[in-house]
Amino acid sequence: MQLSFVKMHGLGNDFVVLDGVRQPIRLTTEQVRFLADRHFGIGCDQLLLVEPAPSPDTLFRYRIFNADGGEVEQCGNGARCFARFVRDEGLTDATTIPVMTASGRIVLHVEDNGEVTVDMGVPRLEPAEIPFEAPARAMSYPLAVHGEMHVISAVSMGNPHAVLRVEDVDSAPVETLGPAIESHPRFPKRVNVGFMQVLAPDHIRLRVYERGAGETLACGTGACAAVVAGRLHGWLVDTVKVDLPGGRLTIHWQGEGRHVLMTGPATRVFEGRITL
Repeated sequence: MQLSFVKMHGLGNDFVVLDGVRQPIRLTTEQVRFLADRHFGIGCDQLLLVEPAPSPDTLFRYRIFNADGGEVEQCGNGARCFARFVRDEGLTDATTIPVMTASGRIVLHVEDNGEVTVDMGVPRLEPAEIPFEAPARAMSYPLAVHGEMHVISAVSMGNPHAVLRVEDVDSAPVETLGPAIESHPRFPKRVNVGFMQVLAPDHIRLRVYERGAGETLACGTGACAAVVAGRLHGWLVDTVKVDLPGGRLTIHWQGEGRHVLMTGPATRVFEGRITL
């Protein structure tokens, strides 16, 4: 099987994007792992698949596969790349693009300057909806990891996130604490782990250890989750600059019951064909 693909990135969080509208695509877990492999395949953090709309209120289905081959519910940086891809490929000329993900409908909007704003929906904070094992909802939760107690916030942006506030992201134990929390038994579907440093009420730094991918240069849903956690604790205002290793996102959230809006770039790197 020969596939056409486009390589894209959102602030260095990189993707292989496949058009499943004009070419039928069915991939095995092993094939996804091969495409994501940086030595033997194309290389990416996630593989994105565009499929025909499953309902009349959407234009496309948006599917996301991590580098380990597992399908996941949501990817914010990928959503921005998805919007640019479907326009670049002539699949739509719309600037407002509703799509269906595994966690529900989201709306992508292409700005005049080429950046993309994604309506990420309302964050989910009830433990059962994240999912996270806890007796009741709280702003923060104690979490025992390797005999030490850490304090986290737990948020779902369509995918699960644990957020820790740290003094300095450069010295945060992302490489060790990240994978330990990712696979913690209180997160039955595993979890993305964000390490947040608050610089000012409208400015944070963030590193994210992503479920199934390891630390990435940027994580859109992680940026959203961090701002939600910071707003709930009273640390942040409603519009926040989020500096990730790969660049900056702007996150806007007015509070409980309101939608989270994420704005940032999407970059096309190259295109090609590969034989599986």
